[in-house]
Amino acid sequence: MFKMKIALIQSSLAWENPEKNRNTFEKKINAIEDKVDLIILPEMFTTGFTMEPNAVAETMHGETLTWLKHLAKAKNSAITGSLVITENGNFYNRMVFVFPSGEVCSYDKKHLFTLAGEDKVYTGGNKKIIVEYLGWKICPLVCYDLRFPVFARNTEDYDLLIYVANWPKTRINAWDALLKARAIENMSYTVGVNRIGEDNNGHQYNGHTQVVNFLGEYILEPIENKGKSKRFPLLVFFLDNFLCPIPYFYYHHKSLEVYINSAQED
Repeated sequence: MFKMKIALIQSSLAWENPEKNRNTFEKKINAIEDKVDLIILPEMFTTGFTMEPNAVAETMHGETLTWLKHLAKAKNSAITGSLVITENGNFYNRMVFVFPSGEVCSYDKKHLFTLAGEDKVYTGGNKKIIVEYLGWKICPLVCYDLRFPVFARNTEDYDLLIYVANWPKTRINAWDALLKARAIENMSYTVGVNRIGEDNNGHQYNGHTQVVNFLGEYILEPIENKGKSKRFPLLVFFLDNFLCPIPYFYYHHKSLEVYINSAQED
């Protein structure tokens, strides 16, 4: 059996302030006392969902990637989340997966959110990736990708589907429903990590970070932060040797432990 312990960090974000956000997340990550294997941060965790990439974009050799590599090594844990990257004259909403060794895999968000004009300032990716880590096959995707089921189709036999997001409160029912749908149709554990708080455009975010199993059942029910600091203890779940009634799937010999930190910043 391959067992993985994951930490989900649901947080408010300082607008277009990478240094402040790095400091915030470093405190939250260092506060995790238990050994975890994977730490998941929200979409654009250094800036919020900005359409001004010129002001905040970094390279793959910039401060945030250097910081992530240092933290991943220090915690002996992989860390993933998305940030604004500039490369070859283009801007990307790029999800990075940083291994404890310092190796980095990356995925560029394919489905850009046209209602916010994301498609006008960012370049979309052209393929999904599968990250192999601790015996798990992990598919990392970003926010609006959640609305495109064909792209997430589990033709690679992945075990864990991750969505990081800045998903607003006004459409949170869709977030909840679609995460369950992706889990069921792909027969995969599915994790959604969203932000909380308010951004500079006045959009409200209420979290609903969650974990769903391959039957569409909650391993971790949606966590909503209402502006009050909360700490959620380590929740341990085992789901092993489950035989799917659909013949072409195999036994699942993998289990997740989940740690959730959700706190509204002052």
